[in-house]
Amino acid sequence: MLLIPAIDIKEGKCVRLRQGLMKDSTVFSDSPLAMADKWVELGAKRIHLVDLDGAFAGAPSNAKVINEIAKKYPNVPIQIGGGIRDEATIQAYLDVGVQYVIIGTLAAKEPEFISRIAPQFGPHLIIGLDAKDGMVAVDGWATLTEHHVIDLAKRFENDGVQAIIYTDIARDGMMQGVNLEATKALAEAVNIPIIASGGVANMQDLIALQDIADSGISGVITGRAIYEGTLDFAEGQRYLDQFQDQ
Repeated sequence: MLLIPAIDIKEGKCVRLRQGLMKDSTVFSDSPLAMADKWVELGAKRIHLVDLDGAFAGAPSNAKVINEIAKKYPNVPIQIGGGIRDEATIQAYLDVGVQYVIIGTLAAKEPEFISRIAPQFGPHLIIGLDAKDGMVAVDGWATLTEHHVIDLAKRFENDGVQAIIYTDIARDGMMQGVNLEATKALAEAVNIPIIASGGVANMQDLIALQDIADSGISGVITGRAIYEGTLDFAEGQRYLDQFQDQ
């Protein structure tokens, strides 16, 4: 299981939100690139980038710094989400070295879009499903849809996408623990690898996730915990590394 550090970018700075609220943000660094340097030095095998401004604007807003990170670390896979709404944006990110693009709002609003572009981009696509009480939210989590997360996830099983990132909005940025029950239920319901997100607070959360990894959980994203120091990233990486070859 991968331990994936999150770098959320707002107005060119590295921030963390609570429950996706832009008004409740904490700036952790003026340089997202410097944060990428830190996590790579500590052994990160993948980096999770979020263009927060783009998520709300519906178009990339921090492309410059994202491109800088991707170009500096060609051997560390980058996954990027936020404001990706068309093929041109996907191709632009892939062209600068981003490995995976995360489609969230568009996947929920137009699932057929994923099926249409899958033949071209499938291995580079990650579906972002962000849910509150099991229902998918879109537009930077501002709008709740009528899609249950498992029902929507099943729509993508034949599209050859790389993974699904499942975020429990109520847990995101709150450091109250991962929603293990919902994450495991989703992983067991579909044949697509699940990346857990939202609520990681400490090593106990990683241990608990590793215990259910066989259900189909391929990674976990961590943000506030590694920025505030309740989770030692290097320690967590070493812990998960021991299971890689089993």
